[in-house]
Amino acid sequence: MTSIVAYAVVHTEPPSIFLGEDIEVLHRVLALEVVARTAPTTLGHGAAEVRAALLEERWGDAVVGWIRATGTGVDVYDGKSVYTADDLPADLIGAQLQFTRLFDGGSTTPLRRVING
Repeated sequence: MTSIVAYAVVHTEPPSIFLGEDIEVLHRVLALEVVARTAPTTLGHGAAEVRAALLEERWGDAVVGWIRATGTGVDVYDGKSVYTADDLPADLIGAQLQFTRLFDGGSTTPLRRVING
């Protein structure tokens, strides 16, 4: 069964990806795993603002303060699907492909030949 999750990409080098079951959990993950692990000297004058937001459990504000202080971008996505093998059975994928837009009309190569070689 498909699950809905939230995830974030923190644009460090290399980028870091964080996943939560919803946006509220994701904000807490970012607060703990990214923001709170940052050296205060990296945050400069923004450290006090970020600390206060964390202590008051204003997770989103803490992340925004961290972004401002570090200049590091964070992209957050909510409501994304996680698919399982049950959602896309391997034995049915060929049949499902023939009903997709790419194979709708105008196909010059029969799908059966593409799948079976």
